[in-house]
Amino acid sequence: MSNQSIKESPLEEMISSAKAGDKEVQNYLLKMYQPYIAKCVSEVCKRFIDPKRDDEFSVGLFAFNEAIQTYSSDKGSSFLSFAKLVVKRKVIDYIRFVKKTPTTASLDQSYDEEKMENPAELVAVNEKYQIEQDAWYRREEINDFKKKLLEYKLTLTELTEASPKHKDARESAIRTAKILYQDVQLREYVEHKKRLPIKELVKRVDVSKKTLERNRKFILAIFIVLDEDYLYLKDYLKGVAQ
Repeated sequence: MSNQSIKESPLEEMISSAKAGDKEVQNYLLKMYQPYIAKCVSEVCKRFIDPKRDDEFSVGLFAFNEAIQTYSSDKGSSFLSFAKLVVKRKVIDYIRFVKKTPTTASLDQSYDEEKMENPAELVAVNEKYQIEQDAWYRREEINDFKKKLLEYKLTLTELTEASPKHKDARESAIRTAKILYQDVQLREYVEHKKRLPIKELVKRVDVSKKTLERNRKFILAIFIVLDEDYLYLKDYLKGVAQ
């Protein structure tokens, strides 16, 4: 495949070719998306990332390649959304590893080796760091979720007010969102139109049109969570129906 034909190919097609063993396409993707990778890594590290100097970028590059090999369009999310999370996870894991390495000069600006003679204190600092990283990652997901909600003309405040108060209603709305997500045609409709296909849903779920319309915002919000690779929000979703 010529370089020009590679450039003209859709991203999804290039991913498939790279997964099938086309090294030329794979190398093109890794080179073309270096700025994107650097941006993802920078969001984790909270600083400018130099691809030629920062080890974190190399970790991100390897992670992006891993995303190419493991991506499946059946998951519903776009490749770049999937790759972004894979890169961030791997960089966070790398940072945690570096922080845990005994040869590291310091775990934090306020802790150095002389102050860390107590192993229990070292463990406590590591745990604190992991908690902080998890909290940061959770905030990143929520911020991204807010942006996705805006695409559907929704806000977190509206979602809070519109969420079903009773367990049965929540479970019903979640089942409806799963039906939307699992059906390719319905999923594509929602992704493009940013609204519920009420007429089709009435035929597929044991819920009245009035109830679907009343729970519209909540159903769309759950659909967004299912449609994206939100690790923390999906964990939260497991307890929503309880």
